[in-house]
Amino acid sequence: MKSTPALLLLSPLLLSSPAWAGAPNVVVSIKPIHSLVASIMQGVGEPSLIVEGAASPHTYNMKPSNAAALQAANLVFLVGPGLEIFLEKPLEALGGDAKVVELSEAPGIEKLKFREGGAFEPHDDDDQHGEEGHEHGAEDASHEGHDADAHGAAAEEAEHHHAHGESEFDMHLWLDPMNAKAMAAEIEKTLAEADPANAAAYRTNLEKLNQRLDGLDKSLAETVAPIKDKPFIVFHDAYQYFEHRYDVRVAGSITVSPEVLPGAERLSEIHAKIEDLGATCVFAEPQFEPKLVNVVLEGTPAKSGTLDPEAATLEAGPDLYFQLMENVGASLKDCLSSAS
Repeated sequence: MKSTPALLLLSPLLLSSPAWAGAPNVVVSIKPIHSLVASIMQGVGEPSLIVEGAASPHTYNMKPSNAAALQAANLVFLVGPGLEIFLEKPLEALGGDAKVVELSEAPGIEKLKFREGGAFEPHDDDDQHGEEGHEHGAEDASHEGHDADAHGAAAEEAEHHHAHGESEFDMHLWLDPMNAKAMAAEIEKTLAEADPANAAAYRTNLEKLNQRLDGLDKSLAETVAPIKDKPFIVFHDAYQYFEHRYDVRVAGSITVSPEVLPGAERLSEIHAKIEDLGATCVFAEPQFEPKLVNVVLEGTPAKSGTLDPEAATLEAGPDLYFQLMENVGASLKDCLSSAS
């Protein structure tokens, strides 16, 4: 191996480069958000990731290495209440050493309320969606057969809200690229305030990221346009932001939340919904038990597919967010286009 020339080491370009110099120590909770932070920190530093590999924030257990990373952090980015429940106590133990940024509170974020039950029955006293009162036709036909399962669904719903720390909003915010833009703006602002020496780099990276997000949004709209009217069932209700943005027709979920295994009544209800609404696909997720999908598919003409909303199968990094979203769109199109 050739040695590096001394003149190269003394290059004025390298001496003036801000890369790594004074960059804050940044920790991010989950892959999709880590991807946005990594995009904005390119050329400056690399954020650490807590939920690595195929793990899910819904079922994650902290490791000693995660605790050490948090103790050393200057900034911690997470989505918000109800998603990273495993972080609540470790973050309390941090004291005032790190700034914790909940991106669900970023200006411009659109938040949608949790939907009730596997068939997405609306709340009694409010719109089923969030702050803008969005309504979607996919749920209009979702009330049949609910009364017979009311007690079982209510019990599961109570567990669901407990598991999500009583948060009223769905925290899968990143599944709308416009929410990703709002989070990216907050990430850039926070980094620039913590590290003013590299503020110009963060701003340039944000501008590039916004251009990519706008292109992604347009591409996804084109991808799902041919299958917008075909109803489908998902493993858990993680997709209403994608549904809201692109007007696809999610008809229900097998389970309200991955922390709560569905009972026989809910599985029966979803099985009936496939037949009643003509749902053409049922989507599993790579982190969770596929047998439940097979149970609700049995005896129906619906096909199975896989969606990966938390990027369990993808390698962490700046491109992950775009791969995640493109994969969701492509998986929907592939299954729903081939289904009768």
